[in-house]
Amino acid sequence: MSKRILGIESSCDETAAAVVEDGTRILSSIVSSQMATHAKYGGVVPELASREHLRAIVPAVRMALEESSTKLDDLAAIAVTQGPGLVGSLLVGMTYAKALSLARQIPLIAVNHIEGHIHAVVSQYASQYASQYASQYASQHAKGPGGPDSANGDKVELPALALVVSGGHTHLFEVREGFSYRLLGKTRDDAAGEAFDKVGKLLGFGYPGGPVIDRLAPFGNPRAVKFTLAKMKGNTLDFSFSGIKTAVLRWVEAHEMDAEIAVRRALLEQNHHPSVEEWRSLTPARTLDLLASFQYTVIEELLRRAIRSAEEIGARSLIISGGVACNVGLRTRALASRLPYPVFFPAAGLSTDNAAMIAAAAFLKFERGEFADFGLKAQANLALA
Repeated sequence: MSKRILGIESSCDETAAAVVEDGTRILSSIVSSQMATHAKYGGVVPELASREHLRAIVPAVRMALEESSTKLDDLAAIAVTQGPGLVGSLLVGMTYAKALSLARQIPLIAVNHIEGHIHAVVSQYASQYASQYASQYASQHAKGPGGPDSANGDKVELPALALVVSGGHTHLFEVREGFSYRLLGKTRDDAAGEAFDKVGKLLGFGYPGGPVIDRLAPFGNPRAVKFTLAKMKGNTLDFSFSGIKTAVLRWVEAHEMDAEIAVRRALLEQNHHPSVEEWRSLTPARTLDLLASFQYTVIEELLRRAIRSAEEIGARSLIISGGVACNVGLRTRALASRLPYPVFFPAAGLSTDNAAMIAAAAFLKFERGEFADFGLKAQANLALA
């Protein structure tokens, strides 16, 4: 008999709910974004995020149940993100999940947000939503690689190397048989997505800046500006992106770009949402070169360590997940690398924070009987290992 799990995700600034059947079939996936709320502040404001979660959590869950034609009594379990993330945001999702679990006597399952990102790929998201997200991605990025068929139909084989890269995380994990995990490397300062957004904000492209950089980078020369690759002491598989962020700042100061940046910021202050063509018209060739070089270097850092880690563990698959997995430059470079193992990306709609990945990750825990009690606490720095 099939089993349906309701997933709830509220670790940062997306309020999400989804119903997944048997760990792979996504019956619904609802995401309520707070991007417009935080954009005016140039980043996520924790207090505002918590408030917006309180407003969105009930409607999101209701819509996920309705869209999947699921009643609460049909659920085998309720899965919720325990961490890592913003404590206030996590508490909203966890409190609501506990309330539903208690009221309807439905088992509760705690899920690590990072493991959710890995399962966004592993579950193979075999549903109409996968095709939908893949089509959306292809239409938005006609020259970029696609969604769930990024590894040409191959299946994820273990052991695998997982690169989880987003605005809050840059981690390398060995994924072992039985889905146990060993941390191989992580960022020591800014996450890769955070560096993208901070550079985008610095250059006047607003928040989030990463997608704008990705769309403008193809118009520049990726080798025009020479950035030094980070050299790590200790664990050489660790990442550091604060240096390249500072290098961009110094380049901007040296080239006296204040007037150019002010024009772009003024456009955003008018509550205008520029198209790629408009951004390009406001961005001189030297700045396009800077963006292309910055993106090229960050991708080089990510893939260089990921490929080296995969070789060291004898990986049979490479998983790249998290919000930065939407980056067309990263997808293109990874899939063109001619590696001896398949490279897997989630569909674009499952790369950013969502609840379908949380429900999918919970399925194995359900089968193992790994349930949580009502003493479950939010953990902002919850580790996966």
